Amino acid sequence: MAYESLADVYDAFNEDADYDALYEKIQRVLYDAGIEKGIIADLGCGTGDMTLMLAQSGYDMIGIDASEEMLCILREKAAELEVEGVLLLQQDLRELDLYGTIDAAISTFDTFNHIGPYPEFEKALVRSALFLEPGGIFLFDLNTPYKHEQILANHTYEMEAQDVICLWKNRYDPEHRATHICVEIQDKETGEREIDSFVEYAYTLEQVRRACEEAGLDIVEICDGETFGALTDRSQRYCITAVKRSDKNCNAIYQSKEN
Repeated sequence: MAYESLADVYDAFNEDADYDALYEKIQRVLYDAGIEKGIIADLGCGTGDMTLMLAQSGYDMIGIDASEEMLCILREKAAELEVEGVLLLQQDLRELDLYGTIDAAISTFDTFNHIGPYPEFEKALVRSALFLEPGGIFLFDLNTPYKHEQILANHTYEMEAQDVICLWKNRYDPEHRATHICVEIQDKETGEREIDSFVEYAYTLEQVRRACEEAGLDIVEICDGETFGALTDRSQRYCITAVKRSDKNCNAIYQSKEN
């Protein structure tokens, strides 16, 4: 996924996101698992609001994103907030390589929808689980097939921030459960335009469960990723909490996937 053009305006177009509710959900899951301190990786951290919220709570944070531009903005935010010690890594999650194990991982705002098609999604999930301590928590969310088919679909949306106008065009491919997205950003003052394009893939719960099984993860909860209540047939986001099994060697699992 590109997101280079979007990096500077990402926060403006994501300002309606309820970070506080999401933070409370993550904190509750971590506390229930007995993880009140330790190392947490934010996979696909973007501009890092959640990374920094957890860092301010005392966790040792690793922010990981494929976009150098996103990480630069995160670094600037950390400096402004005087948050020190956050490790930032520019990596593709399918090739994730950490320096040691972590106590938990999070991935929010549909990062894993951008990894596909399915074998690539499974590969990234397996790679992410590789670095979790046994009993470690992985909380991640996904846009649902319903959102892809009914909300994103073949619709075009226009969004406006203080300095820019964004035209967001979707083209849904039902055969591959893929939404092809073209984002055109225009500077209001100069008229300059930039274009980004990327693909989101929709995954069924059956596919998610299969990928977690291959990664040595046991799913302990799947809830609505916006209300954090029960799923409905109109839920637009899954919020999935999984725990790393201690009876499987994820190194062996990953090596078998490579062979």
